[in-house]
Amino acid sequence: MQYTYQYLRIIPFILLPVPILIGVALLLFPTATKDLRRMWVFLSIFLLSIVMIFSTYLFIQEKNNTSIYLSIWSWTINNDFSLEFGYLVDPLTSIMLILITTVGIMVLIYSDNYMSHDQGYLRFFAYMSFFNTSMLGLVTSSNLIQIYFFWELVGMCSYLLIGFWFTRPTAANACQKAFVTNRVGDFGLLLGILGFYWITGSLEFRDLFEIVNNLVYNNEVHFLFASLCACLLFAGAIAKSAQFPLHVWLPDAMEGPTPISALIHAATMVAAGIFLIARLLPLLIVLPYIMNLIAFIGIITLLLGTTLALAQKDIKRSLAYSTMSQLGYMMFALGMGSYRTALFHLITHAYSKALLFLGSGSIIHSMETIVGYSPDKSQSLVLMGGLRKQVPITKTSFLVGTLSLCGIPPLGCFWSKDEILADSWLYSPIFAIIACSTAGLTAFYMFRIYLLTFEGHLNVYFQTYSGKKKRSVYSISLWGREGKKGVKKKFSLLLFLIRNNDKRIPFFFKQKNRINSNGRSMTVPFFTIPNFGTKNIFYYPHESDNTMIFTMLILGLFTLFIGVIGIPLFNRKGLQLDILSKVLTPSINLLPQNKKIFAGWDWYEFITNATFSVSISSCGILIASFLYKPVYSSLENLYLFNSFVKSISNKLKFVGEKIIYGVYAWAYNRGYFDFFYISFLTQGIRFFAEVCNFFDRRIIDGITNGFGIASFLVGETFKYVGGGRISSYLLVYVFYILIFLVILICGGNLFFL
Repeated sequence: MQYTYQYLRIIPFILLPVPILIGVALLLFPTATKDLRRMWVFLSIFLLSIVMIFSTYLFIQEKNNTSIYLSIWSWTINNDFSLEFGYLVDPLTSIMLILITTVGIMVLIYSDNYMSHDQGYLRFFAYMSFFNTSMLGLVTSSNLIQIYFFWELVGMCSYLLIGFWFTRPTAANACQKAFVTNRVGDFGLLLGILGFYWITGSLEFRDLFEIVNNLVYNNEVHFLFASLCACLLFAGAIAKSAQFPLHVWLPDAMEGPTPISALIHAATMVAAGIFLIARLLPLLIVLPYIMNLIAFIGIITLLLGTTLALAQKDIKRSLAYSTMSQLGYMMFALGMGSYRTALFHLITHAYSKALLFLGSGSIIHSMETIVGYSPDKSQSLVLMGGLRKQVPITKTSFLVGTLSLCGIPPLGCFWSKDEILADSWLYSPIFAIIACSTAGLTAFYMFRIYLLTFEGHLNVYFQTYSGKKKRSVYSISLWGREGKKGVKKKFSLLLFLIRNNDKRIPFFFKQKNRINSNGRSMTVPFFTIPNFGTKNIFYYPHESDNTMIFTMLILGLFTLFIGVIGIPLFNRKGLQLDILSKVLTPSINLLPQNKKIFAGWDWYEFITNATFSVSISSCGILIASFLYKPVYSSLENLYLFNSFVKSISNKLKFVGEKIIYGVYAWAYNRGYFDFFYISFLTQGIRFFAEVCNFFDRRIIDGITNGFGIASFLVGETFKYVGGGRISSYLLVYVFYILIFLVILICGGNLFFL
C-alpha cells in the first residue's frame, strides 16, 4: 500500500504531455499533426483511463483500510516562511478522482464525434487535457495555496473552453463574463487564505484545522475576524459553483461546445466550490454564523435556479439553471453539516447531469442537419418537438436523466435528494418547505424540457424547412459507423477511408479535410470501415452516431445504479452500512455531530420521507404534462406564451394574468440580475471612471497646465519689457504712474465720501 501511494504524485501530471505535445507538434509539423489528429484522442483517453484505474484502486483501498495518506515536501524556505507542496489522499480525494476520470473519459469519447467537424479539433483536446490536469491537481492538493494555484488554472481552462468559438461575439462575451465574475470570488479566496495564514502561520489542512479549532475554543482569536476570513474563503466557492449572487456567468457559459457543458459546467469544475467547502468543513463548522450563511446562500441559489429555469427557451440554458439549483442543494446540505449527503448528491448529480447535457448535444447535433449551424435555432425548445421517433436512444437516455433529476426511484438522484429533504426538516422548517417546493418545480421544468423536445408530432418547422433544403451528413465515429445494416465490425489501422470524389486517400495524405456549411460533412475516422464513405441524406433529425450513443448508454447505467453506494446494506454483524458511509469514515470522524451517522436505518421513516418527496415530484410531472401536452396544429400553439397564459388562466381562475406574466417575465429575463449588474455596476463604474477622468484632465491637469500657461505669459511679457530700450522703460514707467494716480484719486474720493 505504501508503495502504491509513492506514485500518487504523478496523477495530476499524467495528462500534461498531451497539450504540450500537441502544441509542439502543431508548431513543427502542422500538416502531419492535423492529418493524424485522432491519435491524440486515443492518447488522451488512454492516459485518463490509467488515472481512472489507479483512482479506482485507491477507492477500494480507502474502503478496506479507511486511512488517510499525506505526503509533503518543501518548495521554498525563507526564514520563518516555508511554502510546501504535497498530495493528500482521503475518501474525499478518491471520490473526486473517480468522478473526474469517469465523466472525463466519457466526454472525451463523445467529443471525438461531436467536434470532428471543427477546425479547432486539436485545440479542443489540448484544452480538455489541460483542464483534466488542473482538476486532478486541485482535488489532490494538501494545502490552501496549492489549491489556489490549480484553482486559477481551472478558471483559465474554463475561460478558454467557454470562448472556444471566439469568433462568435456571444462566446467571446460569455468567456469574459465568466472570467471577470470568477475573479471576484477568487480575490476573496486569496484574501481568506492570507487571513488564515496570518492567524495560524500554516496553510496545511492538517495544521490549519487543529490550530483554528483550538484558537476558537480557547477564545484566543477574534471571532469576527475568523468569520470574515472564512466568509472570504466561501466567496471563492460562491463564484466557482455559481451560487447567488455570482451565478450570472453559468447560463452564458453554455456558448461553449456541449461536451464542455457536460464536463466543466455540470460534473467537475462547478463542483470545485462544493469540494472546497467539503474539504474545509472541519474548519468552518466551529464558526456557526458561516455555516448558517452557507445554508442560506444554498437555499437562495436553489430557489433562484429553479424559478429561472421555468421559462427558458434554450435547452442548454435550462439545464444550466438546473445545475445551479442542484448545486444549491449541495451547498445547503453542507451548511446543515450533512457532509455525507452533500457528497452523495454531488456524485449522483454529476452522472445524471452529464447524461442530460450529452443528450442535449445529441439533439443539437441532429437539429443542425436540418436548420444548419445556428445556436438560436438548433438549441431552441420552440423549434423542437416530436423527436421521440427520430432519436429513440437519445430520448430514452434523456428520459432516464430527467427522471433521476426529478427524484424518481430507484434512480440515483432520488436517494441523495431524499436525504437532503429529510435533513432539512431537522435544520429549519422554513428551509425545508422551500427545498420541498423546489423539488416539485424541478420535476416540472425538467419534464417541460422533455415534453417540448420529444413529445407531440414532428415540428411543422422541420416539415417545411427540410423539404426545401436537403442537408447531407457523413456518419463518422471513432469506434465504428452505424450503417444501413448495423455497425460494421471489420477494422483496419492502415488507412483512412475518406469519401472525396470517389477517391480513397491514404493515411498520410497531406490534403486538408474539407468542411462545408453543413458542419457535419467531414469524415476522418481513425479506423477503416467498409463502405464508410456512403453519403446519407436526412430529411428529418436523425439519431447520433455510435460514439455518442455509447457514452450516453454508459452514463445511463451510472445514473441507474449509482444510488447503490448510498443504500444501507447488512454486513455479517448485522449493522446497516452503505458503501459511501464506510468510505467516508475518516472524514466523517472529523465532524463531531456526524459521528452518529451509523446509528441505524429507520425504514419506516425512510419510506415516509420517500413517499412524500416522490409525491411532490409526481405533482410537478403531472402539472407539466397537463400544461405542455402535445398539440399538433401549428408552431404557434406549441409554445408561444399567449396560448400558455390563456390555458393557465382558464384552468386556474383564481390566478390573475398579471401575476402569471410577472412570474414568466421574472424567469424569462433571468431574474433581472444581468440588468441590475449592467445598470448599477457596469454603468456605475463607467460613470465613476468618467468623473475621475474629467477631474484628472480638467482639474488636476488643468491646474498644472494653468500654472504653465501663466508662467509662459509672464515670461513673454517681461521679455518685451526687459529689451534694453529706454523708450520701452519710459512707457512702462508712465503706465505704472497712471495706474498709481488712478488708485490714489479713486481711493481719496472714497475716503472723503
